[in-house]
Amino acid sequence: MRRFPAEWEQHQGLLLCFPNNGNDWPGKYGAIQWAFIEFIKKVAHVETVFLIVADKNLQEKVSEMLQMANVSLDKISFIIHKTNRSWMRDSGPIIIKNCSKREAVNFNFNGWAKYRNFQLDKHVPSKVANHLNIPLTQATFKGKPVILEGGAIDVNGKGTLLTSEECLLHPSIQVRNENFTKEDYEAVFKEYLGITNVIWLRDGIIGDDTHGHIDDLCRFVNENTIITVVETDQTNPNYNALQDNLLRLENAVLEDGKKPRIVTLPMPKTVIFDDLIIPASYANFVILNTLVLVPTFNDANDRTALNIIAHCFPDREVIGISAIDLIWGFGTLHCLSQQIPE
Repeated sequence: MRRFPAEWEQHQGLLLCFPNNGNDWPGKYGAIQWAFIEFIKKVAHVETVFLIVADKNLQEKVSEMLQMANVSLDKISFIIHKTNRSWMRDSGPIIIKNCSKREAVNFNFNGWAKYRNFQLDKHVPSKVANHLNIPLTQATFKGKPVILEGGAIDVNGKGTLLTSEECLLHPSIQVRNENFTKEDYEAVFKEYLGITNVIWLRDGIIGDDTHGHIDDLCRFVNENTIITVVETDQTNPNYNALQDNLLRLENAVLEDGKKPRIVTLPMPKTVIFDDLIIPASYANFVILNTLVLVPTFNDANDRTALNIIAHCFPDREVIGISAIDLIWGFGTLHCLSQQIPE
């Protein structure tokens, strides 16, 4: 029987992809590379980094940068593969447990049903599965490939999954699977992830290039506790959607029929760059074996968010990582990474 382990369960390592496409961060590519080195350094303190690099030349350059930053290359497992982008949460495989063995599931990444240049990213799941020496399964439903990004879902490892209607069910914007219903998605979640209970939120945050990914909205922090972002400024365009999501969570139940504990997390002040609203969210943290890394935005709420998340993870160190450059690519720490369960 398949089961998608919760993110806080033990990892073999974390999958990352070193940026090789400066178009994702126009005008900031130089800063992004060093921001990424700092991200890798923090991860490598506690677990192996499975790092995709475009070619041997980039591997050599990244190795030199890591050594300058005092990162042991023994903690880096390089995978050579050219990609279109670096968002491993979405183009990478989802590693699940099938009975006592691991299995990689390929959910057929298609550029968030928005971008055409994803042909290189389509091969990431097979490259990673081969590197890890685990079998790869293509996700299908009624004979057709199923498209689902890892950022669209979050699980508690016990059978409950969080997702949003805006991302998966909108009839005309970034449609991943045409004519799919809630029941269709829930059948897919059950078959490939072992999910028996789904909590559907409504809309994502303004500026989200993925059109409603859950990992900018709310996350499980343990098997019965959900942390969710809220906006207190009633004039903010995120206010109504986030209040509606909070109400839905308060009325939701877990796989055992009990209500989840809800913890609220503030939003940073609206981040605008080049006249665009950027989807900055503290919910885009990544959980590691003994550590939680939280994106920060040079905002007064950074400290508040770090303290709230630290209370949720008393057995882990909680560290903020400046994401003010990373967020120009419309995502931060969680979007860039995918855990590899032990």
